[in-house]
Amino acid sequence: MQLLGKPPILIARKIFAKVYWGGRSASRRRREALASRWLRGDGIEIGALNYPLRMQSSCRVTYVDRLHVEELSRHYPELARESLVDVELIDDGECLSTFPQDSQDFVIANHFLEHCENPIGALGSWLRVLRPGGLAYFAVPDKRLTFDYRRPPTPWEHFLRDLHEGPSWSREGHYREWLEFANDTPPSEVAVRVQAFMESCYSIHFHVWTPRTLRDFLGRCQGEIGLPFTLSDFVRNGAETICVLRKQRSQSLGQVEAERSTLST
Repeated sequence: MQLLGKPPILIARKIFAKVYWGGRSASRRRREALASRWLRGDGIEIGALNYPLRMQSSCRVTYVDRLHVEELSRHYPELARESLVDVELIDDGECLSTFPQDSQDFVIANHFLEHCENPIGALGSWLRVLRPGGLAYFAVPDKRLTFDYRRPPTPWEHFLRDLHEGPSWSREGHYREWLEFANDTPPSEVAVRVQAFMESCYSIHFHVWTPRTLRDFLGRCQGEIGLPFTLSDFVRNGAETICVLRKQRSQSLGQVEAERSTLST
């Protein structure tokens, strides 16, 4: 069923690629230069679709997505004429359950965290699969410069509840907020579309940040949750913020993963 004229993730990619990045824009070059500075060895990129991060040839990347290329093209018809990266492993990017612990030098997840229903749990999963000293490299849109500009930044208490209770409690509210404030859905159609989204588990920007609230979120993930990382870089880049986290050794990561595994979503 076609729920909207264009899926949210594609609207986002079109905005960033054609308006803010402008293809080979200065912002894209800064993103790639930052990747060249930090990333080495073997790693994965989650949800690259038609916009993979270009890196040095010495980096070996495995592309991970929830669907095969043919299914992605059908699911996102606007990408039918685009060249998609070859998906080598099917996995949920929030969990990465097929990857063993301490197995990757880097994890790339550009414009993916906002699509995660449990962002703290997603960060924990990325850190779990990284080797000690490995890097999580991800870009997060500044909600003020996207279609999310009217939505309030997601508060820390909301992230905590998603971690401890699972995200099912907030899903309907996220859909309603997105439809009302990001998609300008007529009020008479909101309830029907919320129900359709719930049935299909439709992907939207579930959570939104500004650079300030994103830095606060990462700091609390360290200080209050005990996720084992240091913030190696935090760079404003046009309509996005690029974050580079370096994994440290810690027992707390296993505790977070154990708690997360008990949640019913």
